Amino acid sequence: MRRPNVLGSLNASLHALMEADRRVVLMGEDLLDPYGGAFKVSAGLSTAFPDRVLTSPISELGFTGVAVGMALRGLRPIVEIMFGDFLMLAADQLLNHATKYPWMYDGKATVPLVVRAPMGGRRGYGPTHSQSIEKHFLGMPGLVVVAPSPFHDPGALLAASVEDDRPVLFVENKLMYARLLRGAGDASMADVTVRSTEGAFPTVSLSYDGFEEGELTIVAYGGMAELGLAAAERLLIDHEIVAEVVLPSCLNPLDLAPIARSVRRTGRLLVCEEGTGVAGWGSEVVARAAEECFDALVAPPVRVTARDFPIGNTRVLEDAVLPQEDDVVRAARSVVESRKMRVVGG
Repeated sequence: MRRPNVLGSLNASLHALMEADRRVVLMGEDLLDPYGGAFKVSAGLSTAFPDRVLTSPISELGFTGVAVGMALRGLRPIVEIMFGDFLMLAADQLLNHATKYPWMYDGKATVPLVVRAPMGGRRGYGPTHSQSIEKHFLGMPGLVVVAPSPFHDPGALLAASVEDDRPVLFVENKLMYARLLRGAGDASMADVTVRSTEGAFPTVSLSYDGFEEGELTIVAYGGMAELGLAAAERLLIDHEIVAEVVLPSCLNPLDLAPIARSVRRTGRLLVCEEGTGVAGWGSEVVARAAEECFDALVAPPVRVTARDFPIGNTRVLEDAVLPQEDDVVRAARSVVESRKMRVVGG
């Protein structure tokens, strides 16, 4: 039996959630069959649940606000933003309403809202449809930010998000939709040792040497997860550098413990993200790791991010802006080998 891909996992989870709980409703643009949403994650839902799949006008601010009201009245709405770039239009509803009401009403009001947002580039959609802007939402107190990867169970993460009483931003990397899920039992993972934390939003850690002699910790999420593991394989084969790859599924609040454990083994940290670097998620990881593990670091932490430019329409320009596997390998070699040279040279 063929392993499911990320899109199939998310779609199956949505069907199961709506079948199990009549409080779950879905709202967004162009969701009705036969179209089923821009990336087909919502395919079949309007046919199966015609009274609970609501197609909306082009007004992210408006329908996200309606969903906030639904959540306050006891429903569990899921909002689909057609492209994550358009989240900025709904930012006021998240910043000033969804995340504030539980605080303003002393916990007597909850807002169990999930906002699904396809993010990322590498599909040639140009500067306004290819961004990874989740970093702008990480500083909203009370907003949970979740980002599945093929090494997690995306459908389970979505179900946990819907069952959570807090508002959740669910970041789906667009290139990841077609990726097959990869776990400890897969043939493609035969040479990789896999560890996972417990809980609704686990962190998955990967190692080619059983977490024995790692020289570098690579932290990534979402669409950068496979790129991080591919870079780790190249580092091992071509440069004899052993890297551990740590993949959180929850960006905020961040469970630093798995990252810290790895950094204490390796002494070096490289954080990868597809978004731009200034004030990014990687900056937060580096800062917190420095606070927690400064005594274990033998080299300064390094980040690999998109460059601070709009994303071009052509493949050449898109590749020039977005972080590539070569960038991760180059940065990893720099942080590991520069330290080795300093040690050798006294």
